[in-house]
Amino acid sequence: MACRRKHRINALSLFSCIGVGEYYLKRAGVDVVVATDIDSRRCRVHGQLYPSTKTVCGDITSDDVKRDVLKAVGRKKIQMIISTPPCQGMSSVGKNKGAALSDIDDSRNYLILETFPFIDSLSPDYVIFENVPQMLKVKMPWGDGERLKILEILEAKYGGVYDIKCDIFNSGDYGVPQTRERVFIRLCRKGLSWHDPKRSEKQVTLREAIGNLPSIEPGEVSVLKNHWARLHPTNQIEWLRHTPTGCSAFMNDEYYPRKSNGDKIKGYLNCYKRMSWDQPSPTVTMRNEIMSSQDKVHPGRSLGNGLWSDARVLTLRELLIVMSLPGDMELPNDISDTALRQFIGEGVPPLMMKKIIDGIEL
Repeated sequence: MACRRKHRINALSLFSCIGVGEYYLKRAGVDVVVATDIDSRRCRVHGQLYPSTKTVCGDITSDDVKRDVLKAVGRKKIQMIISTPPCQGMSSVGKNKGAALSDIDDSRNYLILETFPFIDSLSPDYVIFENVPQMLKVKMPWGDGERLKILEILEAKYGGVYDIKCDIFNSGDYGVPQTRERVFIRLCRKGLSWHDPKRSEKQVTLREAIGNLPSIEPGEVSVLKNHWARLHPTNQIEWLRHTPTGCSAFMNDEYYPRKSNGDKIKGYLNCYKRMSWDQPSPTVTMRNEIMSSQDKVHPGRSLGNGLWSDARVLTLRELLIVMSLPGDMELPNDISDTALRQFIGEGVPPLMMKKIIDGIEL
């Protein structure tokens, strides 16, 4: 659905990281006037990418930082709040392995509640929350010792003022060459309209998205901007050079992941795995710089001798493209490749965010 807005919307972005999800919002008629994040590096990159946005760096669980954010807003009318809190506390691995999400008591899971003081102070017409679908199962502290799920809390606190919609959208259904399921909760002031995004007729495959880029091997640099390959451990390169498109090195008869003593490493079949050309990219995660992470290796091309090209993770250019960003966009040169990849992997695919925001009727 095309954007119907006749007037521009001012927005506040919370937990904005470097603002990946904000990249196309100006085209959607939305001006992010203030953004905030806890990490100084993220705030610095955000300021470089969006010099016209006031960036407040600090922990918004602090009342002082909340006041700083509201001071930065000043007298500007904020019609929209964008809240994309981190999701690491909902991980089902590590200390949380085997635990039900409703029983995990991790303060990071409750950061979404820090949005409420800004809603109460600024009274926006629209609010959008984005997170992993698991967030819907987490019980959060509320009221006098109660623990409720987020939709129950939102309905109790804001149901009289806002229409509340909750959807799980996959970015691959909205023109992004990446499969990424996220929950979007939208609050729309009663009397206003916020239509659902229109799904694309077909998904964009990796072949369509990055298939025209030249092959480069680990450590090589292309003449194209942002298109250079990370250098990986020699043994990992060897394993992946013998791994076909769409397959894991764990499936190889001889060149499989092994320890220095020759014993086979135990691992899942989505590790040391090449992507498939005829599908969108799997979800881009924060650890997209290592080949052992899930589904992170370039699809590669057959060299005709049992070997396969591009035994590496995606280049920054390819990574930007599968996030629906311009592959040749200007990136800060004073931030490490690993940090940039992490920041990009944390973001909402901006084309997906734009299509959701386009549904606002004004």
